[in-house]
Amino acid sequence: MSEKILSNKLIEGKKISLEILEEIRNETLLLKERNIIPGLAFILVGEDPASSVYVSSKAKACENAGFYSVTEKLAESVSEDEVLSLISKFNQNNKIHGILVQLPLPKHINENKVIEAIDPAKDVDGFHPVNLGKLVAGLDGFIPCTPLGIVELIKRTGIPTSGKNVTVIGRSNIVGKPAANLFIRKDINSTVTICHSGTKMLNDYTRKADILIAAIGKADFIKKEMIKEGCTIIDVGINRVEDKSKKSGYRITGDVDFNDCIEKCGHITP
Repeated sequence: MSEKILSNKLIEGKKISLEILEEIRNETLLLKERNIIPGLAFILVGEDPASSVYVSSKAKACENAGFYSVTEKLAESVSEDEVLSLISKFNQNNKIHGILVQLPLPKHINENKVIEAIDPAKDVDGFHPVNLGKLVAGLDGFIPCTPLGIVELIKRTGIPTSGKNVTVIGRSNIVGKPAANLFIRKDINSTVTICHSGTKMLNDYTRKADILIAAIGKADFIKKEMIKEGCTIIDVGINRVEDKSKKSGYRITGDVDFNDCIEKCGHITP
C-alpha cells in the first residue's frame, strides 16, 4: 500500500490532540484575564509504574495548557479514610476545579466509595454516578475521556455519524457503556450495538458496522473478515505481546490486527 493511501486512511490522533491542546491554551488565557486559573488535583496511591507515568503525563499536559495542578502521592498502605479525607479537602478547595483519582486503587480501598466521594462538579473523569446519569439522560456533565476522545477523533476527521451503524465491542464503565450512550445522542445520531463476552455470532454484528470501536483487551482480535468494506475502526486496546525481536522483549498492540484490516477499512487509528 502506498504512503499516500495509508496516510488518507489513518486517523491522526497526535495531530488532533495538538489542535485541541492549542484550543485549550487559548481558552485558558481568556480565563486568566478574569483571574481564573484552571486547577486539577491528581491523587496517586501506591507505586505502580504505569500509573506513575500516566499521572506524570497528565501533569505535564496541565503545564502545557497553562493549568495549575497538584499531585498527591500516597503510600500503598494508606487507609481508605485518608484517601476520602484528601478528596474532601480538594472538594472544598476553590483553586481546584477538577479531581482525578488514578485507578486502579489497592484492593483494601473501595473504588466506588472513592469515586462517589468526589464532588460531581469536580469529577472530570466522569465516573461519578451523577455524571454517568447525566450522560444517559443526555444532559450536560463530565464525560469519560476515552469515549469523548473517540467522538472528537471521528468528528475532526470528518467522518459522518448520523444514521450510521456503530458497533462497540466491550461494556466497561470507562469505555463501552459511555461510548454507546454518546453515539445515540441526537447531535451524533448513530444506531448503536454493544457486543461483549456473551455475544453469539459476533461477526454478524461487526460486519454491519460503519464505525467499529474495539475495547476488549484481546491482542489483534479483529481481522479483515470481521469488518465491513470502507468502515471506520477505532482501536482502544493496549495489549502487551511477547516479541523477542524487541529489546524490551515485548511489543504493544491493539485489539485490531492493523496490517490485516488496513486495506479493507476506510479509516483506522494507528
